[in-house]
Amino acid sequence: MYKSLFFLIFCFFMSSLQAAIRLPSILADNMVLQQQSKAELWGWSKPGEKVKITTSWDNKTAEVTADGNAKWQASVQTPRAGGPYTITFEGENKIILENVLIGEVWICSGQSNMEWNYYNGISSIKDEFSDLDKLNIKLFQVTKATAKTPQDNNEGNWMVCDSNALKNFSAVAYYFGKVLNKELNVPIGLISSNWGGTPAEVWTPVELVESNRTLKDAAAQKKPSSWWPITPGYTYNAMIAPFTNFNIAGAIWYQGESNVETAASYTQLMDTLIASWRTSWHKNFPFYYVQIAPNKYLNHHVGALLREAQTKNLMTENTGMVVISDLVSDTLNIHPANKKDVGLRLANYALSETYGLNKGFYKSPIFKSFTVRKNQIVIDFDNLGSGLTIRGNEGKEIFISGADQKFYPATVEIKGKQMIVSNKRVNNPVAVRYQFSNTGIGNIFSKEGLPVAPFRTDTWPVDTSKIK
Repeated sequence: MYKSLFFLIFCFFMSSLQAAIRLPSILADNMVLQQQSKAELWGWSKPGEKVKITTSWDNKTAEVTADGNAKWQASVQTPRAGGPYTITFEGENKIILENVLIGEVWICSGQSNMEWNYYNGISSIKDEFSDLDKLNIKLFQVTKATAKTPQDNNEGNWMVCDSNALKNFSAVAYYFGKVLNKELNVPIGLISSNWGGTPAEVWTPVELVESNRTLKDAAAQKKPSSWWPITPGYTYNAMIAPFTNFNIAGAIWYQGESNVETAASYTQLMDTLIASWRTSWHKNFPFYYVQIAPNKYLNHHVGALLREAQTKNLMTENTGMVVISDLVSDTLNIHPANKKDVGLRLANYALSETYGLNKGFYKSPIFKSFTVRKNQIVIDFDNLGSGLTIRGNEGKEIFISGADQKFYPATVEIKGKQMIVSNKRVNNPVAVRYQFSNTGIGNIFSKEGLPVAPFRTDTWPVDTSKIK
């Protein structure tokens, strides 16, 4: 009799647990919701159960019924930035989310240079600890995971941005968020979803890679690793898909080092990734990314070709690229230590393009066109600002060639907003290359202080053999 009674009580208890409202980890205390937008709220409960959702900013209650898959979803309108607020979910149980803020939410993704934090050697972040209580930033750290199919939850968590939380959080993302918080004076929510070493294919839906012969062939060249996944779609499914119901302002991205050996497909791959994320979020949000830094790779020119591919991604609508070649002190270290200026440049891009603030000159000059004038080549640029300047006595990492494709160090002269390139040994110049190598660091800047993006004027085949 006692065993039967215990079994009945156990079954009732388990049934109650199954009926209880459950929320994904992204909907939790301390979260930030995108301001003045439709915010999706979702979760699970008993099929057919009615769930009431009350938001304290307007005291309105929405009611939704769980479907046959035990899922429910509702939309609420968020106000202007502010808080803290509460959100109450009530069915057969009640959940109250506390300290909910309304502001601007950004997803911050990529590989190790986005992931790198205090414990990875970014010791300068400790200078921020004393002022964190003056900021209004919340951090969501996505748990590293993989999945064969898109998931609807990831066991991440929202954290108040204190010194303990920040030590484990992306330094680039933090510096980006800090500038936005101060300039916009609204709460900032940062979702850090990254995994060192990962190629971009794993962040792209698998069906989009597998259905494209170029992308599929490039993905097949990835070598297995004991430290990160290489299977297309695996981190997208587990670390991006669970958040695509959660409204965001935009994305910042720092990745590319693990795609240098397949740089020829990278522009197409990133266009595919960006389009797929925007489709998943149902929003043409801004996507700002970091051009990879100079580094000593194992093969000739592969870094230069990847940077060239990244520059071509600027043709994609609502994207932006920050150039950081001047922030590198050691080309043997694939993780440049200066993450503060990387975050600042990303933030200035967002403040100018997304939020319409006048942050002065925030774009690096990009090669536009060239003209051959006798024994000289004249280069014109987009995003030039007030002009160019050479830091030092002469231009570095710039070369000129004739039709024989032999490149010689070039003499550079700045006239107005044009760069004039020549070499006495090249009487009939055909092409110019600037900082077009794995490790080259140039010294030509806009007068406003941003480095000229690496470029070449030719499309000749490039040596990508192993460096001996």
